[in-house]
Amino acid sequence: MPYEPSTVLDAGPSDGVDPDEFVRAAMQWHFDPATGSRYWLNRAEQLDFDPRQDVRGVADLVLFPDMTDELRDVPVADLIPQGYGSRPRLLNVFDSGGTTGAPKRVVQLDDWMRHSTEQVDRRLRAHELPLGAQWLTVAPTGPHLVGDVLQRAAASLGGPGLSIDMDPRWVKKLIAAGKADEVEAYTDHLVEQCRRILLGQDIGVLAATTALLERFAREDDLLDTINGKVKAIIWGGTHMDPDTRHLLSTDVFPDVPVIGMYGNTMMLTALMERVGLTASEPCVFDPVSPYVFLSVVDPHTGEPVEVGERGQVVVSHVSKSMLIPHNAERDTAQRVPPADGHAGDAVADVAPVPTVQGEKVIEGVY
Repeated sequence: MPYEPSTVLDAGPSDGVDPDEFVRAAMQWHFDPATGSRYWLNRAEQLDFDPRQDVRGVADLVLFPDMTDELRDVPVADLIPQGYGSRPRLLNVFDSGGTTGAPKRVVQLDDWMRHSTEQVDRRLRAHELPLGAQWLTVAPTGPHLVGDVLQRAAASLGGPGLSIDMDPRWVKKLIAAGKADEVEAYTDHLVEQCRRILLGQDIGVLAATTALLERFAREDDLLDTINGKVKAIIWGGTHMDPDTRHLLSTDVFPDVPVIGMYGNTMMLTALMERVGLTASEPCVFDPVSPYVFLSVVDPHTGEPVEVGERGQVVVSHVSKSMLIPHNAERDTAQRVPPADGHAGDAVADVAPVPTVQGEKVIEGVY
């Protein structure tokens, strides 16, 4: 018989469960031989601590080494906790973008999909996005998480989601090879697909990367159309520096809210920009208790930087279906106090690190 999960690990984003209590319950689940995944049960033998005894809350997640590189080769079936039984509701297997090597893989089960969609939905509604509006999402789909998150967000707000796929891995290869003309040709290909939809459909929400928004701004017909009928723009993927954010919000799209989104595969969800910020303020992203915890650290010592200082972003995902603790991201950010009720740090002005393990980070169109 499958293990009967505790009510703590089944808690939704609005249930107000204590983050430390949730982390303790997750340690019991993921490292119990009856419920844990084969990956974590095997990996536990190599740890120099006992997660079920020594991890008593969010702060103790730092005990784990960053093991996300191992997710490049782990058999997908080994990542699913055995506590789900022989027929878990596995919805997706997602790949990372492959920026720093072979893609890493994670699994999305039905319960986590519902929790992720709920927290994104709550934050979008706080931004007063229109209900029932048609969305146009220009983002990687297929094995990539972001397309799935945005399509589910559109559905949760009651609108149909139109989409244009993009291949970030191919563009990064072209950039690395110095093939600027082919990069421009591929970007033109994306823009033309968007043009057909934007001019022919009543799009209320546009979700696109910074690079594509800047490209749209060069097309008078698209600029007029977006400013004339789009009610909100969501940007993510490639980072947006403060000057570009201010320019897009005040000069390029002055009457359309421009809302940031920060997320990635290892986070297994997306964080929406804090509500109420002005274009002249840093763009802040809050963590999602009790599942996603952020910290901003000195990359050389691993110690937290002072509030307001810049450091490397470390992300931990803790849920019933997946455990990805202490993942050093390829991002830097300013450390900011989180919104009330959330554990860990918030992050502001997120930007990519220039290199990861000696490899130059290439953003491309995503």
